[in-house]
Amino acid sequence: MVSTEYERRIAARFATFDQDGNGTIDREDFSAAAKALLTEFGVAARSDKGQALYAGAEAFWQGMAGIADRDGDQRITREEFVTGAVKRLRDNPERFGEIARPFLHAALAVADTDGDGRLSVADTARVLRVLRVPEDVAGATAAGLDADGDGSVGEPDIIPAFARYFMVPE
Repeated sequence: MVSTEYERRIAARFATFDQDGNGTIDREDFSAAAKALLTEFGVAARSDKGQALYAGAEAFWQGMAGIADRDGDQRITREEFVTGAVKRLRDNPERFGEIARPFLHAALAVADTDGDGRLSVADTARVLRVLRVPEDVAGATAAGLDADGDGSVGEPDIIPAFARYFMVPE
């Protein structure tokens, strides 16, 4: 892959985490993502699902900071993201699943309006759009997650796909 394509893909992944667009990823970005998901799906922050989502967001932030915040300033710059998160997660993709799982599990529960443990393809796309994935990519990605064509997506589909999205080859 040419360097400019690699850079474009890294920038897109970074932007997914940088919810406020200030050029760094920090704890507030993870809290903002949780708040946006709760708002989108009409779930109260003080509910069990809301509290689980905020706890998952904090765990995800702690995991990302632990592998990428090299200077310990509680912010991940784009350079730290590329040299820390992307490289380390590419070297150990299972680690990404470990740090993302609590947040993704809770996000699935928030978006699972009928409580069957699965999301419709449309609701999966909604979650992705809330997390700042571009609309065209969100729709195509959500449809691609429905591997068996039954119109729904579950946690076993989401976590490995989420990890693959962030494993950007050079």
